[in-house]
Amino acid sequence: MERRDDDGPDDRGAVAWTQADHIPDDARRMGLSRSVPDGAMLELAGALDSRKRSHRVVAWVLLFAFAVPVLLSLLSLLR
Repeated sequence: MERRDDDGPDDRGAVAWTQADHIPDDARRMGLSRSVPDGAMLELAGALDSRKRSHRVVAWVLLFAFAVPVLLSLLSLLR
């Protein structure tokens, strides 16, 4: 099939990219968006739905991932 430059864009499979809906207004005012690491974490955490089991599992994994290094640091300080 030959490609022609005068063909218009194909909107059938287009995805509408929007602003982050799950980031709090305070975080947006500080300049956080989903394109920065902290804003991406806020976006992910805000998008979790507690009615879904897989989202609860992700929340527990995130809690574990952030809490374990803090607990290990505290334990090393106490020794």
